[in-house]
Amino acid sequence: MLKMVFCRNAYSFTTLFIVLILSTTWGTSKGERSGGFVRSEEEVKWLFEEWQVKHDKSYQDLGEKQKRLEIFKNNLQYIDEKNRPEHNRSFTVGLNNLADLTNEEYRSIYLSAPMNMSELFHNFIPDLDLPSEVDQVQQASIDWRDRGAVTPVKNQGGCSSCWAFTAVATVEGINAIVTGDLISLSEQEIVDCDDLGTHCQPGWTSRAYDYIERNMGIDTDANYPYIAQQDVCKAVKNQVVTIDGHANAPRNNEMALSMRVARQPVGSAVHANTTDFQLYTGGIFNGACTTDVDHAVTIVGYDSEAGEDYWIIKNSYGQRWGEQGYMKLQRNVRDRRGKCGIAMWPEYPTKRQNPITIEDKKYML
Repeated sequence: MLKMVFCRNAYSFTTLFIVLILSTTWGTSKGERSGGFVRSEEEVKWLFEEWQVKHDKSYQDLGEKQKRLEIFKNNLQYIDEKNRPEHNRSFTVGLNNLADLTNEEYRSIYLSAPMNMSELFHNFIPDLDLPSEVDQVQQASIDWRDRGAVTPVKNQGGCSSCWAFTAVATVEGINAIVTGDLISLSEQEIVDCDDLGTHCQPGWTSRAYDYIERNMGIDTDANYPYIAQQDVCKAVKNQVVTIDGHANAPRNNEMALSMRVARQPVGSAVHANTTDFQLYTGGIFNGACTTDVDHAVTIVGYDSEAGEDYWIIKNSYGQRWGEQGYMKLQRNVRDRRGKCGIAMWPEYPTKRQNPITIEDKKYML
């Protein structure tokens, strides 16, 4: 079975608007040049204070706050430069909830080292149950959020558990599709209780599936809530949702991947170690990245916009990252491995469907 390795570990608007107008107009030699104009230090400080309130950020002492302000300032300069119209990019970066982290800090907290593909290839089990070409033509787009198969975006925090979040999101999806019940499930149970897993260290999505199968199910998030750190495994658990197994969609084939996503949310991996990914706020992501995948995500759909195709990616950085926790990732690129490696290692859970009642399920195609 494929093993996927990922994840390290109030001010009023009116007041802020006035400050922005005055600061941009009165830029001084003490200001920060950014995106072709000068931001005064006063403006940067106001933006930082506003940002702290918006994202519920606080720091242990003035020294730490000053350090975060300097990092915030550097990220703001990057944002202003990259969002300049002449760059003609299809996405934006901005002051999201990760804007007080250096790229090195972001990488150490949220990402893993790139996967060793040679160790994974021999365990790859191909998908033998794909829809026909006719089915694919009929399904020009799909968004499982609209079909009641996606729970709200969650936040892995400082625990390197994106692999568990991806496994859980896909299990939530197939369970909703088969049963009609959307149930938020427990990533914390996997972090705490899977003795073959890696807890709050970079781990394998396939091992999370193995745990759910071996445990004959998984508990709800309400019964076993997430705390962003490893804890003692609870002795009493309710196996409220089960799966029958897990499999892999064909590698390096975005058409085949879209055929599988048309049937259910699919887990995969991307190269997320870029400042553009860290500070992404919206649009179709076509920024620079490699195929050295280091972060697990969930594909919950696909669509097109102004002639450009994209995947709908559910992330685990909270709802204040990206588009309320989601990313539109460029789709159908020249590289068969997909943008940022998205088509390299797709996998998904399986759950038996009742052929007598399946057409009555409102979540099905």
